[in-house]
Amino acid sequence: MTGTTPRRRHSPAVYRRRRLVVLLALLLVVAGVVWLVIAQPWKGVAAGSDDAAAPADSVAAQATTDELPVPGSTKAAAASPSASPSATPAASASGAATDAAPCVATDLDVVATTDKESYASGQNPQLSIELTNNGPACTMNVGTSTQVFTISSGDDVWWRSTDCQDQPSDMIVLLEEGQTVSSASPIEWDRTRSSVDSCDSGNRPTASGGGATYNLSVEIGGIVSQEATTFFLY
Repeated sequence: MTGTTPRRRHSPAVYRRRRLVVLLALLLVVAGVVWLVIAQPWKGVAAGSDDAAAPADSVAAQATTDELPVPGSTKAAAASPSASPSATPAASASGAATDAAPCVATDLDVVATTDKESYASGQNPQLSIELTNNGPACTMNVGTSTQVFTISSGDDVWWRSTDCQDQPSDMIVLLEEGQTVSSASPIEWDRTRSSVDSCDSGNRPTASGGGATYNLSVEIGGIVSQEATTFFLY
């Protein structure tokens, strides 16, 4: 009869190592649970989703009024607080701005406007743009980077808003069918001649009065007003 070989017992050191391994594994599990509770990494995924949707939301938010942004400060407009850069949204929208095609020039009417037809001595003309969409809803950049105000007398260009414009910006908006938008506030011409070399000059030539005739033409989004608006200086 063959005797049964006695089962070998491990040394106490082996049992201690096994217990240590189990304890370390348990500590790792607990540490992982604590990290999940504190860090909450799933919030980062949710925030990423919100950020991805932000551009569409901002487009809709930018199109809630019937006002065009106002060009930034120029030498001619420095005395007019209303001519400072405007963050006012530019056009009304249904919130689906990204679904509309870009505007077509033939569907748009651009009109140059002044607050008066004639100005007495000491009065400065206030200049604005009026834009009407005669076609289907469409998107357009109506930012100050696309706006140009030009004043001339005959063939002589006296003043251009872009000569000394500060920090022009873009603003893409949705123009609804039949919608008319205009400048949030007018910009002021101080009756002086502008040039890119005289923005900081304090002695620029002054426009003649005495009933002299001047013409205002405007441009927005690459579209020029079909007719100039005439006014008189006294």
